[in-house]
Amino acid sequence: MSKKEKNAPQEEQEKNTCPDQPQEVTEEYRQEEPAEETYTVTREQMEKMEKLAGQLAALNDQHLRLAAEYDNYRKRTTREKETIYQDAKLDTIAKFLEVYDNLERAVTQAGDEDNVHKKGMEMIFHQLQGILEKLGVTVIDPAGQPFDPERHNAVMHVDDENLGENVVAQVFQKGFLLGDRVIRFATVQVAN
Repeated sequence: MSKKEKNAPQEEQEKNTCPDQPQEVTEEYRQEEPAEETYTVTREQMEKMEKLAGQLAALNDQHLRLAAEYDNYRKRTTREKETIYQDAKLDTIAKFLEVYDNLERAVTQAGDEDNVHKKGMEMIFHQLQGILEKLGVTVIDPAGQPFDPERHNAVMHVDDENLGENVVAQVFQKGFLLGDRVIRFATVQVAN
């Protein structure tokens, strides 16, 4: 046996296993290219296709409407949740405003400035002011400003030549805002 004959099976095996080399395609693996076919469509088939296309368009439109409704529902519930949260926040803060008023009265009382109880009240009052600021609450103290019926509640009128017309002369109770919403109107006296 010659070297060529011994190596022939090995070469054939390498030929079959090596992916880089092109291999011969046998007849059984060859595919024939399909011939172009022509179709004839009857009137019934055409009507059926048009009907199905109409149904598809209607279902697609229905799907788009349903998706839009869901998106609107999601946005509406998000707004409602935010509104509920803001209303609950506003109601809670409104309850603490009485405490704010009492602490402010206690701090402004004349008396012994070295008293530890008064210093403690001042510290608590300043802490409450800081908390309200962090929550986004602003104080309305309109003394000397024009009267605004959307933020002030006039309980008295006074004739004062030093102040202009419809100017707040005295503040009886400060008002509070949460963003643009009024938590409590400022109770004021207005000059005529």
